[in-house]
Amino acid sequence: MCGITGWVSFDRDLRSASSTLDAMTETMSCRGPDDRGTWISGPVALGHRRLAIIDLPGGRQPMTLDTPEGTLALVYSGETYNFTELRRELTDRGHRFTTSSDTEVVLRGYLQWGEEVAERLNGMYAFAVWDGRHQKLVMIRDRMGIKPFSYYPTPDGVLFGSEPKAVLANPLARARVGVDGLRELFAFVKTPGHGVWDGMYEVEPGTVVTVDRSGPHRRVYWSLETRPHTDDLGTSVGRVRTLLDDIVRRQLVADVPVCTLLSGGLDSSAMTALAARRLAEAGETVRSFSVDFAGRTENFVADAFRATPDTPFVHDVVRASGTEHQDIVLDSVALADPEVRTKMIRARDLPMGLGDMDSSLYLLFKAIRQHSTVALSGESADEVFGGYLQFFDERARKADTFPWLVEFEQHFGDDAGVLRPEVNRSMDLPAFIHDSYATAVAGIERLGGESDFEYRMRTICHLHLTRFVRVLLDRKDRASMAVGLEVRVPFCDHRLVEYVYNTPWSFKSFDGREKSLLREATADLLPRSVYDRVKSPYPSTQDPQYATALQEQTRELLARPTHRVFDLVDAARIRRIAECDTPQNSTASRRGMERTLDLALWLDLYNPEITLT
Repeated sequence: MCGITGWVSFDRDLRSASSTLDAMTETMSCRGPDDRGTWISGPVALGHRRLAIIDLPGGRQPMTLDTPEGTLALVYSGETYNFTELRRELTDRGHRFTTSSDTEVVLRGYLQWGEEVAERLNGMYAFAVWDGRHQKLVMIRDRMGIKPFSYYPTPDGVLFGSEPKAVLANPLARARVGVDGLRELFAFVKTPGHGVWDGMYEVEPGTVVTVDRSGPHRRVYWSLETRPHTDDLGTSVGRVRTLLDDIVRRQLVADVPVCTLLSGGLDSSAMTALAARRLAEAGETVRSFSVDFAGRTENFVADAFRATPDTPFVHDVVRASGTEHQDIVLDSVALADPEVRTKMIRARDLPMGLGDMDSSLYLLFKAIRQHSTVALSGESADEVFGGYLQFFDERARKADTFPWLVEFEQHFGDDAGVLRPEVNRSMDLPAFIHDSYATAVAGIERLGGESDFEYRMRTICHLHLTRFVRVLLDRKDRASMAVGLEVRVPFCDHRLVEYVYNTPWSFKSFDGREKSLLREATADLLPRSVYDRVKSPYPSTQDPQYATALQEQTRELLARPTHRVFDLVDAARIRRIAECDTPQNSTASRRGMERTLDLALWLDLYNPEITLT
């Protein structure tokens, strides 16, 4: 896992721009605290910050390979889980390796197969190859979009980086956000390829972007396809288990300490149990970590989303799987700390966080990093197997919009409600969401003979796997890499995603519950309490002191009426929230303060030019 960046300028010799490349590279220092490297040759400059995971001494980057026709140079972020098999195949084809790293496998794979190497990789990755033979830059991102990848076309080339901050460190990039960018911040709908910052884009998941003198060229090498499912239910359950066993086996490979993130829910419990069994075969014990809030278990109050606290279920899994476990217990002072908010805004480059759920995620990862460098997560199982409330809510099923927005509006209110009326009019979020939804569903294939209900559920699954999951994957990557922790997501293995996506909804919910295939496939590993537990999302603090701290910070901000945030935020409305006697009783009030404080801090940190026309 690493941070990558670079600059291609076909009309310049970039050897005179080393200081700019250094500045771009250093923005990625959190992603790669172990090493740094740069490489400049004529029109191309590449930078790399390394988090050493495999072949600690041999995987330095940028990595180059000289050929008679020109030099190949690679900067690579991520992990290729099938690198051993690919290395063997390349060796049989005559390649000779000088390191044991997966980086060299990817580079030599590109030499052998060109950009088609992407179709052979199993993993999470974002990498760029300068191909001196053809004077072009090739940028490739993994199928599910686990690793971020931004780029910014220029008149004579391109800037790129793992995160926008690397691109924005170059004077050619303008820190400006227009109406389209603001829509991305408040709609909770991620437009594929949209970079939020004006002029910036994302290499889309499953896509190759090639840049030569004629500009960028885009090719999709993977997409979520509709295929007939011919296995019966029992065979499908068995196939899911076989895939999970193989995926976890591959993703436990590392030359540094590995742990699991354990919430006591079905997803993380199944993944932890699989990892524990695999490591036990080698005489090893898996480490596990969970997050909790001071007093939460004792004073827990059930709500529409969370029926039970996590910790009792976590401890059931610890006992059943024999993990070496640690609860990371946080208090409201830490969750509301403006410095933690600053860390998350810098990590994400944007004010699109989830309040205390972002703060606690950052603090959890920071604590884990003291013990481990790699963590396996249960992220994305809800999208793959159908775990969210909206999969079962008839209103959400039938709504002519993104299903999760129905649930969010009901339980959290309207995030854009804190904005000034004229800002909301400029954004026109209803029209934006309507158009985004129409685009998202337009290309979803329907099987011949598929019932209306099955096709609707296929559509909902497709939307979650191609739109919703990308928001959460980006959040997890940014929060973890901000502290130099690599988080792997076994449930995003494309083989599992493809297989489960094409199972009928009647299989995904065959016992009348969420994630039936996953539950049954791992039933032999789970404590009965976890097997029977109802889905519970990532926890949020219920301590009223957290809301009180938000009020204090909001009142301090209101005491600065000339702050730029009030060009966007309705000061009168946010003042009413800040002066309310019981803000902790309203999720919407808390969210309003969190969004306002995030916006204000982002404006302070990045000083973006905001345009509403």
